[in-house]
Amino acid sequence: MKCYLECIPCFVKQAVEAGNILSSTASQREEILQKSLKLIINMDRNMTPPEAGMKIHSIIKFITGKKDPYKEIKDYYNNLGPEFYKKYKGKVNKSKDRLLTAVRCAIAGNVVDFGVAGEFDAEKDIEKVMTQDFAYFDYDAFKKILSKSRSLLYLADNVPETFFDRILIEELEDKEITYVVKSAPIINDATVEDALIAGIDGIARVVESGSCAPGTVLSLCSAEFLRTMKESDMVISKGQGNYEALEDIKGKDVFFMLKAKCKVVAKHLNVKVGDIIFKYKGGK
Repeated sequence: MKCYLECIPCFVKQAVEAGNILSSTASQREEILQKSLKLIINMDRNMTPPEAGMKIHSIIKFITGKKDPYKEIKDYYNNLGPEFYKKYKGKVNKSKDRLLTAVRCAIAGNVVDFGVAGEFDAEKDIEKVMTQDFAYFDYDAFKKILSKSRSLLYLADNVPETFFDRILIEELEDKEITYVVKSAPIINDATVEDALIAGIDGIARVVESGSCAPGTVLSLCSAEFLRTMKESDMVISKGQGNYEALEDIKGKDVFFMLKAKCKVVAKHLNVKVGDIIFKYKGGK
């Protein structure tokens, strides 16, 4: 999915909000905005939003001198993760359809995202996702493809979404699962460290994509990851960034699980902002 003109105000707002969150001085905030504006004005509109986001946040890292500018925020949500896990694992245990409830949990965890401009109330938004209707609901296709698959590639998104991913992965215990994280910190996206904190390594093989873009941009990923993806029978793609990067992928059975958080993605999917998506893209 390429960058649209409507993405530009969002990129600018991201730069402003990131500066306000991460920079201690007015001069740093101004420098972040000025350099981001220059980048946005001159960027290739054919690049994906995750590629643009990576470039903007590279500016933020350089100016603030922080390799992981969102670490304190990630630490805060990682500390909340066990409580989220316990609460929503309990909902799965009490559910008549464990797999479906686990899917809801995995999508619910997607609400915490500092890469999309705007405010959110994590606990309130998570609870809402647990009961709201799906805009796309390809659950039957998911069960069918899952029943025929041995290996599954699971593309992670954010922290503390990792704890919600664990809930779903535990319902897929008979599959060989590879859990893919970013190779370096980018916004609040999950890294190997975050996956280990959530206990993912006990139930899946954790690997890096080879990229630090906030979405799985295949041209930026490692040969090892691409080989693993090719060999996997099916893919679960979590979050808006991964959808933006992979919505036109061919040759793989991919299930996109996300909340539509911006007008551009919502329009692309023909849904409303705030809708939840469980969408299948066939491999043929």
